[in-house]
Order: sequence, then C-alpha cells, then structure tokens
Amino acid sequence: MKFFVGYELGDRYCQISYCPVSERMPETVSQVAGGGNYNIPTLLFKRRGVNRWLFGRAAMEAEGQQEGELVEKLLERAIEGEKVLIDGEEYDSAALLTLFIKRSLTLLAGIGSLDKIEGVMFTSKTLRKEEVEVLRRVLPRLGLKTREIYFQGYEDSIYYYNLYQETQTWSHQVLVCEYWEDRIQIYRMERNRKTTPTVVFMHSAQYPFENCEKIPAEEYFRREIWRKMDREFLKLMEEICADRMISSVYLLGEGFQGDWMQESLRFLCKNRRVFQGNNLFSKGACYSMIEKHSASDAGKSHVFLSRDKLKANIGMKVVRRGTDSYFALLDGGSNWYEAKGEVDFLLEEGNEFQVIITPLNGKDVKNLTIQLDGLPVRPHCAARLHLQVEMLGENRVQFLAEDMGFGELFPATHMSWKEILDL
Repeated sequence: MKFFVGYELGDRYCQISYCPVSERMPETVSQVAGGGNYNIPTLLFKRRGVNRWLFGRAAMEAEGQQEGELVEKLLERAIEGEKVLIDGEEYDSAALLTLFIKRSLTLLAGIGSLDKIEGVMFTSKTLRKEEVEVLRRVLPRLGLKTREIYFQGYEDSIYYYNLYQETQTWSHQVLVCEYWEDRIQIYRMERNRKTTPTVVFMHSAQYPFENCEKIPAEEYFRREIWRKMDREFLKLMEEICADRMISSVYLLGEGFQGDWMQESLRFLCKNRRVFQGNNLFSKGACYSMIEKHSASDAGKSHVFLSRDKLKANIGMKVVRRGTDSYFALLDGGSNWYEAKGEVDFLLEEGNEFQVIITPLNGKDVKNLTIQLDGLPVRPHCAARLHLQVEMLGENRVQFLAEDMGFGELFPATHMSWKEILDL
C-alpha cells in the first residue's frame, strides 16, 4: 500500500500524519501505541560511551534516568549551522536533525514500509530562507525512495486542511488559534469571491497571553488565573470577530487544555463551529500531498496566496515567429522557494532588456529595465543572453544575465549582470 505523509517539523515537537494514496482521510501517528498524544518531542538523547541514540518521548524520559546527554532545539541549531559537542565528540547540527527525522519516520513501520511512501510534505511555522536551505540539505539524506519531498508553512497547511472539510465550515472566514507558552498565534483565513478562481488570503498575528506552563497547582489560585484568562480571551475573540462572519474556529495547542474557557467558549459557539485538537498542521500537510496528486473540485476553483507564495507573475515580452508574445519566467501563486526560471534569448539591439512584473493583487504592472553595461556592441540580434530568475525571499527576486555570444562570429564573453528587486 502506497501512502502520503504530512510531517509537522517544529523545535518543540513534531507530528506525522499519513493517508493511503487511494483514500482522502489522513490519520496521525502516536508515539505511544493506541494513545491520542500525537506530539513527538523534537529531542535526541545519546547514551554516554556508546553509539546509541533515543528520540522523542524516549529521549525525554531518559534524561535524569540514564547517563548521557539530551539534545534540544534541533531545528534552530541546524538553521544556525551550529556544531554540537556531545559526549566529547563534535556533531553537525544538520546531521542531528536528519537523524531525528529518520528515527521518527520509523513510527510509520506499522503502516507500511518507508519504501511505500509516495510523497512527503513537511510543514513548519515559517519558511525563512535559512530554514529552506537547511531542509534542502537534510531531505536528500533521509534515504527515502520517493523524489516527491516538499515543504510548506503553517498557513498553507491551514488552507489545505480546510479545502477538504465540509463547505459550511469555511463558507465564511475561519479562525485558527494556537496557544503555546505565553502567546496565542491567530490565523484568519478569508476568500475574495469576486475573483475567478476565488483567491484565499491568510492574516496572522501574535498576542501575548498568560503562560500556560506556569499555572499554579493550588486550586484557588489556578481558578483565579483561569477566570482572568477566560475574560482576556473573550475580549480578544470579540475584537477579532467584530463585524466579521466567522464560520468556524480551531483551538490548537496545550494552552487550550483544561476547562478554563467558559464565557469565551460560549461566545465562540454562537452560530459558529468550534473544534479543539492539535494535529491540524500535519493533516493539512498530508491533504496538500493528496491535492498535488489529484486536485479536488474546491482546489480547482480556489488559489491560495500565503506569505510563502509568489505574489506576482514575472515574465518578458518576446518576438516568436515574428509575433509579439509574453514569455513567463515565474508564475504567481507558486511557492517562492521553489520559483526558478531561465531562458536563452537574442537581444535585438542596445544593451538593455525589460522584464514585466504583474502583481496578483491588481496593483500597477512594473516594467523593470536591466542594463547590460559593458556588453560588446553587436549587430541586430547577434547577442545571445542566458537569463536566470530566482526568488531570494518571499518578496525579493534576483535576475542574473550572462553573455553567451553568437557562434564563432561573436564569441561569448561570459560577462554577467545581476539585478535584485524588492517586489
């Protein structure tokens, strides 16, 4: 049985969801057989003096009970390129992250051989350029046979999760509230029905809140703090929901556990569907893999523009067989970290050419002129250029042009010109 995998990768914990290729209902793996706790602590533990490593919950339980060292913040350390000293030996942090991911994927052994994985979608909170580079180094080392290994941010996972829910749960706006430690991250998904296809946007903001890991154990003080939390969360929800049609609300994270939500929950449940859980992101990543292989009707009629998406079409005007036409270099709506394009073309005259940037939000089209200072003077259409276009970040694009000459008449100088533009 071949199956898809959605893997949530975070510095505190990870989660793994899976779905057989022939189905459309992901399940989530628990590190404890038959348990409902899906969080796999992002930890490694090396026993002292031997090459034996524990991961996840076993690593957490080993600390203080066995001789060895606990390794935390695997993702952050890999992003920083840190060297980690463990048991007197220096380890590459990216190699440690690779080891953790490989070990955690063994939890799928009860589902099927890892060789049966058809595709994996990794998801994490944000996809900074540094994180993308780390993942590109780590993923080839996992030894998976599938070449379909992708990554996306939480916002994309929220979108794909909703794409596969009942229509009434996202007929209007959707709120996803994630409460960890001393903050609540709120994502608000909305649609612009005036466009074809329907464009979906995500707004996100973080709010300071009571530290859920420091609630007093003594009941009287705990109840007092809970009442305060309830009032503050109610106020926050009233402000966010004011003058907005909200179809559903998702409450994620350990902070929402317990029965402290009273008035706030009553408010949210008025004409809205409210869900509580903690595996939305890994399931959303799995749904994303399903959608890549077999687009749903909802997926065909919607396009999602998250912060990780390229917000503009980038191309240039060219002449093909004597007719003016448009050549697309990068397509808006694709993930910026996957957006690359290249083309060889003949320069008609002069030492410059133009690229066209068309924002998807309807703002004015930009015409960018790229100067080729120092390019040798050549006859009409006797300068061949190789142009590479690559996104350096969600809003920054790089153009790199190289002189390829024109046969033996005009040998290539391989001079290059770089232009970087903020969209």
